[in-house]
Amino acid sequence: MNAAGPADYAQYDPQARAVMSKMTLDEKIGQMLQPDQKFLKSIDEIETYHFGSILSGGDSDPATGNDLQSWTNLYNKLQGRAMQTRLKIPLLYGIDSVHGNSNLEGAVIFPHNIGLGATRDAALVEKISAIVADETRATGIQWAFSPCIAAPQDIRWGRSYEGFGETPEIVTPLGEAAVRGLQGSDLTGPRQVLACAKHAAGDGGTLWGTGLNGKMDHGNVVMDDAEFKRLFLTQYASAIRAGAGTIMPSYSSWNGIRCSAHKHLLTDLLKDQMGFQGFLISDYNAIDEIPGATYTEKIRQSVMAGMDMFMIPERYVEFFNDLKKLVTDGTVPMTRIDDAVLRILRVKAAMGLLAPNPSVMADRTLQKDFGSAEHRAVARQAVQESLVLLKNDNHVLPLSKTAKRIHIAGKNADDLGNQCGGWTITWQGQSGTPTTGTTIRQAMTKAVSPATQVTYSVDGTGAEGADVGVLVIGEKPYAEMFGDRTIAQLRLDADDRKALANMKKAGIPVAVVLISGRPLLIDDAIGQADAWVAAWLPGTEGAGVTDVLFGDAKPQGKLSFTWPKASSTSLRRGDPGYQTMFPLGYGLSY
Repeated sequence: MNAAGPADYAQYDPQARAVMSKMTLDEKIGQMLQPDQKFLKSIDEIETYHFGSILSGGDSDPATGNDLQSWTNLYNKLQGRAMQTRLKIPLLYGIDSVHGNSNLEGAVIFPHNIGLGATRDAALVEKISAIVADETRATGIQWAFSPCIAAPQDIRWGRSYEGFGETPEIVTPLGEAAVRGLQGSDLTGPRQVLACAKHAAGDGGTLWGTGLNGKMDHGNVVMDDAEFKRLFLTQYASAIRAGAGTIMPSYSSWNGIRCSAHKHLLTDLLKDQMGFQGFLISDYNAIDEIPGATYTEKIRQSVMAGMDMFMIPERYVEFFNDLKKLVTDGTVPMTRIDDAVLRILRVKAAMGLLAPNPSVMADRTLQKDFGSAEHRAVARQAVQESLVLLKNDNHVLPLSKTAKRIHIAGKNADDLGNQCGGWTITWQGQSGTPTTGTTIRQAMTKAVSPATQVTYSVDGTGAEGADVGVLVIGEKPYAEMFGDRTIAQLRLDADDRKALANMKKAGIPVAVVLISGRPLLIDDAIGQADAWVAAWLPGTEGAGVTDVLFGDAKPQGKLSFTWPKASSTSLRRGDPGYQTMFPLGYGLSY
């Protein structure tokens, strides 16, 4: 492919057209469909409706369990059925591998993108993405709905942690690196997955009050073409040049038009002006939110705007019949269907899926590296590089491994689920121990000398007499619209405040580690501790946090988001009521 310009998927058109020449209208429409495996009535529907793709959405696990072999067996079962159809066109199986193969127990969970943005380390992001691809392909699955290349402008948005940073200058090189890591130099490779740049576009720029439940997610971006392109499309041009084979349009709207039905965005800008030759895949049930009197009308709008494949988890039979009717009555021209199918098939050809006797079943030899120590070492490095030191009065950090006693406290000190955040095993994530990993408390206990005592309480009591206290507080897991928060809700919760007060009352030096998917409003709390570390959502490798706390690695992270004050009347960057506590790029070291 041409690295200097948009990736040349059109070079595979001869293969794609050869297959298309044999296809019926039903088979073409089927290629444009992506149901969720958990809603299939029968595996034989793969042949009945000629599906081009299948996904496992959040919480759509194999019925037999959430382990590596169950996922592999599910993939092989569905792919094997596709290979029994008339044309034997392999399925693309899609999954949200957004910070690891994070649906699957035992996978390595990396820091969410907000933490990776703080590293500014494109080479590391590329290496991480290659590991994510490796652990995804261990199940056979060959398409990741990643990377998210949003530039969130308001930390009230529940998806802020999915963005590398608030500016395209931060997001662009890291998004490009993620695409390279996922797809490699050759999409036919056994360890590569198809990338999906998302969510095009402006998803991080919606106005408060225009989204679901009167908040932000699925809201409206009000912005002229020039500013929209600069802030939200720069990173897509880069991802296209890096070879991203798919792009997922956003749930949100741009100037009142849903992105899933925005012809100027999907066709004029992404495809025509930016030269995107891959295919567009809608988000989960996204067309339901397009204005229209009927489901058929919603389908028509999205198809004619340029959407190529549709993520229709459950209503796929209705979609199939409605789109077929739209084509047969001439409302949707056959040329638009052929364009969509050509795009899908050219990407499949680039992946080697249209070759004679393609190798499409899972390669179980890849499973030896799944969740490996080598992969976890890279995740640990990512945690080390992502931590941002906000305050360090009296040189409380780094801690001494030979201290007589260290008291660790807080609800996030010994909770792996809180440490990983949303999109971890389940869609919303969960507190507790959802998978394999090391909590910060466990890592600290292992790191100190045999003579050092590590004591623990959730509420910060019992710290008296310790040499130092480490308080790990912050957010609990959430994802998407469930994470939208008001300004008041972004302050520390009552339990965190109580734990901090208890630690302060003990009269010892205190270092706070803040676990969160965005900057929290800590103005009135920052003076109650000597040191503050923003650890974001570090994932399964808690030892990366203690590496920095003990000085085995120096803090080097730089804020990829401006950190606002609680006195702000707006948390939207650039608004008159926005007040800054720590500027973009801030970060101390030892």
